[in-house]
Amino acid sequence: METATQSLPEHEILAILRAADEIIAQGGRTLLAKILKGSREKKVLALELDKCPVYGYFKPEKMEAVKEKIEWMIDYDFLDIQYSGKLPMIVFTERGWYIERDRRADEFLAEWDKWIEEDQPIPDMTYLKDRNRGMILLLLKKVQESGETKYIPYLEAWEQVDYKKVRAEIRKTIGMLKSGEQVDRSEALERQQEWNEALKGSAHRIYS
Repeated sequence: METATQSLPEHEILAILRAADEIIAQGGRTLLAKILKGSREKKVLALELDKCPVYGYFKPEKMEAVKEKIEWMIDYDFLDIQYSGKLPMIVFTERGWYIERDRRADEFLAEWDKWIEEDQPIPDMTYLKDRNRGMILLLLKKVQESGETKYIPYLEAWEQVDYKKVRAEIRKTIGMLKSGEQVDRSEALERQQEWNEALKGSAHRIYS
């Protein structure tokens, strides 16, 4: 069923996907709406969802309007519903995760930039362990594409704590940065084009 919301701008799509990332397969539409609305409900605070970067993104809007935006995201193939018993849980579609995976990789890299700029000590890199493998490999690809040797200490610390396959990719990345090897930029350009295309969504669900 088509919602009253006709379209969402890019920044709202990205905000909803980022909030959804906090509760994938663990919460439903209502909890997602509460994150975006900035709810102070006990459950939201107990799960520390108020620490989400987009918590309260739609604070000035009515809850019903926020829920309509979420329905639009489902209609246009960014999010889906998966049942856990009788409970409907929010999950990413392939399209939604493609977009969010790229954004999360950028988020981690921006965090490194901030720590380096502030001359903070390297954190316990186990915080990257057991995360989505595709996202982690994309993060390493972005580090390779940057050509920035400033990331090497982080990579060396990370290599000490992760699994064998990830360690191998980390070593490859360190080697590329040290050697100054130029990365083919065509892959990054193609990825950006695909990301832009994914953001257009698909209306096929509302006609099925």
